Amino acid sequence: MTHRSDRRAFLSRSLALGCSLAASPLITPIALAGGPGDNRLVVIILRGAMDGLDLLRPVGDPHLAALRPRLFGEGADAPGPALNNFFSLHPALEGLLPLWQAGELAFVPATSTPYRDRRSHFDGQDHLEAGTAGQLPPALSRDGWLNRLLTLLPGADARTAFAVGRERMLILEGAAPMTQWEPGTDLNLSPQSRLLLSHLFQADPLFAEAGRTALDMTGATLAEDEMAGMMVQTSAGDADGLAAYIAQQMLGETRIASFSLSGWDTHNAQSRAILPAMARLQAAILTLRAGLGPVWGRTTVLAMTEFGRTIRENGSRGTDHGTGGAMLLAGGAIRGGRMIGGWPGLAEADMYAGRDLMPLRDIRAYSAWAMRDLFGLRASDVARVVFPALDMGETPGLLL
Repeated sequence: MTHRSDRRAFLSRSLALGCSLAASPLITPIALAGGPGDNRLVVIILRGAMDGLDLLRPVGDPHLAALRPRLFGEGADAPGPALNNFFSLHPALEGLLPLWQAGELAFVPATSTPYRDRRSHFDGQDHLEAGTAGQLPPALSRDGWLNRLLTLLPGADARTAFAVGRERMLILEGAAPMTQWEPGTDLNLSPQSRLLLSHLFQADPLFAEAGRTALDMTGATLAEDEMAGMMVQTSAGDADGLAAYIAQQMLGETRIASFSLSGWDTHNAQSRAILPAMARLQAAILTLRAGLGPVWGRTTVLAMTEFGRTIRENGSRGTDHGTGGAMLLAGGAIRGGRMIGGWPGLAEADMYAGRDLMPLRDIRAYSAWAMRDLFGLRASDVARVVFPALDMGETPGLLL
């Protein structure tokens, strides 16, 4: 088979995913950047529209069971560990309970980007990564808010940034230098980067063969001696492997990292469909905590999604694309063990458009305050450069 037909096969498999491509393991990017100081920031994009009402269950709201009778009504699975007298954590995230108890885990239960009503994964993710409100600018003129953050940090530099199976990684694209890669192009990769790419492709059987072909076409095959001494030990590109690789880098010069966890598009049989994504999220956070060790206390993790899901369950025991969702914060640098930002309620009069959770505050404001406090920036600079025209409002006091 020729290289051209190999690339065609690779792309045809990508296109076969259709709408769900925006939530597939193929587009699991990872970005790393160096910078000044000792604080670390990790941004996790939860691709596919994570259901915040399932991750963080408002069991104290009297309307929940009636709106989701098969998910949360009589006979449903146990609600999970209680975080307070109103919210419970999804049972699959029980391993994060010690972080909550240690003050290293917090949640924003009702937030979103300014993206409204169209509910497209691709557009929603572009808004999330671009950090903008209103109409997105043309694709060629877009940049990402993490890249704009780098321009405010003296001495910051993008050490390595690459996206797999995607033309760009918007969250780190912009004036600050970065590296991109897509199938069919040549790339001079370090042994660690080649190993990580190999792991990423092995994460899903659908893409494993095409992924190996793509690596072969770049001359990025892995010899046994190149793998010796590598600190990423997993045999598949799962959340553990991604988080372990990032933790290793952040023990060195890396200060900012971003990657994606997919599989949150739960239109059908949500009780089962959401479990792998929950497991990946928990594994990523726990692996970061273990791998970062002494620098965990200077680390902030922000996990966010393009939009939430409908309050009412659908006829397929799932939920559809919505608006308001939840944000997760973790790390030894945060003031955890608490809910941040209030609760709008699930009564119909309190819903957004009569169907969705009402977002109480722009998710960009929480990200902006985290960056301001982590890197000692002026709030006016963050609002001017990183999130242009954002009203940051009062500080939520995210960090210690």
